[in-house]
Amino acid sequence: MAVFKAIYNILWGDLVKIPLPGGSTLGLSLLVMILIPAGVYFTVRTRFLPFRLFPEMLKVTLESHQKEEKAGISGLQALIVSTACRVGMGNLVGVVAAISAGGAGAVFWMWVIALLGSSTAFIEATLAQLYKERDPLYGGYRGGPAYYLHHLFIREGSRRKHSVTACLFAVSGLICWCGISQVTSNSISSSFENAFHIPPLYSTVILVALAAVVVLRKNATVKVLDFVVPVMAACYFFITILIIVKNAQLLPGVFQRIFAEAFGLRQAVGGGLGAVIMNGAKRGLFSNEAGSGSAPCAAAAADISHPAKEGLLQALGVFIDTLVICSCSAMVMLLTPQELTAGLEGMDLLQTAMRYHLGEFGVVFIAVILWLFSFSTFLGILFYARSNVAYLFGDRWMFQTLYKVLALVMLFVGGLAAYQFVWDLGDVGVGLMTIFNMIALFPLAPKALASLKDYEAHQMKQRRS
Repeated sequence: MAVFKAIYNILWGDLVKIPLPGGSTLGLSLLVMILIPAGVYFTVRTRFLPFRLFPEMLKVTLESHQKEEKAGISGLQALIVSTACRVGMGNLVGVVAAISAGGAGAVFWMWVIALLGSSTAFIEATLAQLYKERDPLYGGYRGGPAYYLHHLFIREGSRRKHSVTACLFAVSGLICWCGISQVTSNSISSSFENAFHIPPLYSTVILVALAAVVVLRKNATVKVLDFVVPVMAACYFFITILIIVKNAQLLPGVFQRIFAEAFGLRQAVGGGLGAVIMNGAKRGLFSNEAGSGSAPCAAAAADISHPAKEGLLQALGVFIDTLVICSCSAMVMLLTPQELTAGLEGMDLLQTAMRYHLGEFGVVFIAVILWLFSFSTFLGILFYARSNVAYLFGDRWMFQTLYKVLALVMLFVGGLAAYQFVWDLGDVGVGLMTIFNMIALFPLAPKALASLKDYEAHQMKQRRS
């Protein structure tokens, strides 16, 4: 436990503290010091891709529903799988935590992180496409950071079957996703107990049974996510937009509060500016996953005509996650009178806000939508796990099934009790994944940039003709 805690503190603790006005300090963790400069670097190298090519992202999304192989998945389906994981608890629990700890100003820094993270997401997704390989078990393709790390460290013709760094990434991912399995089920059982007074055992058994039916079938995951993700995102978006429109007269005050607190006009005096910035940054990184290496595991599976297309799709996924869904969650809370939410944090804050706007229906709605978000997250992470299990243990159904059973056991255990160790386990796992992924992104980035240049040249040629 001491070693584990030490790793956690290195990854997420404040390694560097910068003094700020008003006696506050800005604590920088190792991951923040890696991911934010990386986001800036890739944004510059892609010539400000999030702003310059946003219309192209939308265009690619509309035309990426087709695939060439029967067993493969389309670019749009790969986006849906990655969105299932991004648009999960981070959009509810993560946003609530950011506002609870950092105030309204944390929302602004989540937006900034999303704009920077979309460039990182483009690089890693494009590399996943460039280094993907055939999947003899599930059909179609597979890949991700473990595979492009392998190509980075293992020369062609070498007899070595595994790279140490690639194995470390794969193991970190499998540990992280097991931890997330427990967190998702605990959130579901807690919300159903609060909303419907259903004992955790009952809701957990139903959840595990439904999850088992889906994940233990060969290719049911993508089909289920194809239906669940658009429906849940549309329902949540519709309800939150309804709340925002209903309170439109309060929006100017909310935006004024976000920008005022983001730059510490109030917090600088109280010594809390560092908390505002870092809570927004940390929760933004946790929510959109850009740079962690998770989404490339889905991006590699896409059967798409050009690698850069999948990069653009995954860059758009970061926008959908943070600038749309996370912003909706934030607005619901910030449009609630502050005297009602003072002193509240976590799900109590969100449930109080929804009760204020929609009555008891709001509490029920949040419980149901959290169930859908968490269920889709579980399905998505098991899709991610496929390629990493295959990299470590080869093309054997036994190991694929064993990991699924392990994840289902973790799902069951998490629904009955909350363990802080498990939450920290997930954080350590995603932190290590990010470190190993970044080892590959910088040296391999020129290949992704060359793919982008080729795609843009091809598009210009098509438009001229």
